[in-house]
Amino acid sequence: MALQQLILVTEQDEAIGTMEKMEVHRKGILHRAFSIFIFDSEGRMLLQKRAAKKYHGALLWSNTCCSHPYPEEKVEVAAHRRLQEEMGFDTKLENIFSFIYRETVENNLVEHEYDHVFVGKYEGRININRNEVEDFTYMEISEIKRRINEQPGDYTKWFKIVLPRIEEWWRNRYEKFVEKRTNRK
Repeated sequence: MALQQLILVTEQDEAIGTMEKMEVHRKGILHRAFSIFIFDSEGRMLLQKRAAKKYHGALLWSNTCCSHPYPEEKVEVAAHRRLQEEMGFDTKLENIFSFIYRETVENNLVEHEYDHVFVGKYEGRININRNEVEDFTYMEISEIKRRINEQPGDYTKWFKIVLPRIEEWWRNRYEKFVEKRTNRK
């Protein structure tokens, strides 16, 4: 089996070559990636607990799905492919922003990503790939923030970095609905 190649990029997301995945993470080289955040109709976020076999972030909670496109693969195509591979479903996705981050993670690896962030809505059957995902749950953003505050080591570093920007997007989309639901109780 060939080793996965990642797309190396400039700070403007211009492809400048490829390199083997683990070498990229050992050297901390900027590469193209994507993160997916799925919500239900009540505005709860679908989280995944990463599988124990993952090379970093094992057994940590994170966003619904994240990965890297293959060379010559469009980011949106890769996002749909990987959502299906990890979570066992596909849904309409919207690319809402991109950002660059650099963080040292487990096993002396460095994530240095130009990360394309996608959101979507889904409430159907979830069929996780046990090689990728240990567990999953839908959770209110306020509860996620409370848990991160109490147990920050239970969550991936990139998830904690991007959550405030996702929350800002979420407030524009879901907050009024959640307020109405809360006032009815």
